Amino acid sequence: MKAECKNTFDYHDISEIITEGTFSTMVKPVGQRCNLNCSYCYYLRPDIKASEVMGESLLEEYIRQYITGQKTESVSFCWHGGEPTTAGLDYFRKAVELQKKYADGKEIVNTFQTNGILIDKEWCRFFAENKFLVGLSIDGPAYIHDGNRKWSGGRSSLEAASRAAQMFHDNNVEFNTLTTVNNLCEGKGEEVYLFLRDVIGSTFMQFLPVADLPETGAGATRYSVTPEGYGKFLTDVFDIWIKNDVGDVFVQIFESTLAQLCGYQAAVCTLGEYCSNALTVEHNGDVYPCDHYVSPEYRLGNIAEEGLAEIFKGEKRINFTLAKKTGLSESCTRCRYNTLCHGECPKHRFTENSESYLCKGLKHYFEHVEPYMTYIKGLLESGLPASLIKTKLL
Repeated sequence: MKAECKNTFDYHDISEIITEGTFSTMVKPVGQRCNLNCSYCYYLRPDIKASEVMGESLLEEYIRQYITGQKTESVSFCWHGGEPTTAGLDYFRKAVELQKKYADGKEIVNTFQTNGILIDKEWCRFFAENKFLVGLSIDGPAYIHDGNRKWSGGRSSLEAASRAAQMFHDNNVEFNTLTTVNNLCEGKGEEVYLFLRDVIGSTFMQFLPVADLPETGAGATRYSVTPEGYGKFLTDVFDIWIKNDVGDVFVQIFESTLAQLCGYQAAVCTLGEYCSNALTVEHNGDVYPCDHYVSPEYRLGNIAEEGLAEIFKGEKRINFTLAKKTGLSESCTRCRYNTLCHGECPKHRFTENSESYLCKGLKHYFEHVEPYMTYIKGLLESGLPASLIKTKLL
């Protein structure tokens, strides 16, 4: 799997490649406004005041531009935050009405990320009737989840998140779980996975590493996972999954690793060759290339002044996307796992040699899973289900 990388790239090398297809958006209709006070939240910047809700006229303009700007027959909306439920259920009823108004025969798909605090039967009915796929933020058992995810007053939020998961099950709402891998998760991969699978009932899991540089610029934050801890967390989860749950439980990073090994694009942007074709739209209409780069120097424009499709095709956005590859360190281009990692997320490249802070952990993970993934690849190429690997491991 040794990478064969071109040493130099320019704007014209990839401008057609990364603009020829569709683009996606993550929209934050309430900006950073939230009813939790998570210690690792990268949205809560002290220089930004509490956000207002995106107004109805701007909401309509966003929906119109996004649908009409797509070349595909299916358009996927990602409602994010902050906490989007704080906008109120009527807000999203209106959004669905506007989607129908501008759909023009296109299929509309909605995903919605929530902490679960405000979820009730009415929300569940709305999600089920409109076929929303809901992402539930939940980090594991109480001592892990509540260690970083608290109400503003410090009260536990796990009970509310767990109640939301049960309501999703009871009301036929399709959902997955988004779990941060932070300092409290180290050495707890098996426990977190079993909690999500057996207690929460999650069959699709996303694990998001917390690896942030503090304002002082020295080392990682106290709540960040260590590189070694991240690698062990992933391999501990993998060891349970590969023996018991292949084909029944889907873990995004495992799916992405297998996809890249088979020559397809990763489902998670951090492992992709370029930064993804996803724009972030703030409550005031400002557009950014990524929700981790919402600061003035990365602002691409505003939908009240320029169309989303034009912003997406702009040189500033393309150069941002290109920078993930052109910014690779020499050691990354030579690494045998380059084709699986591609230097990981640029926001984590705050080490002295410009490699990802998580590099050591990812190498441990790739080395551990490679023989299993190679075997699964062989099964798939033979027209056999991946789940057959479980019989080999008995």
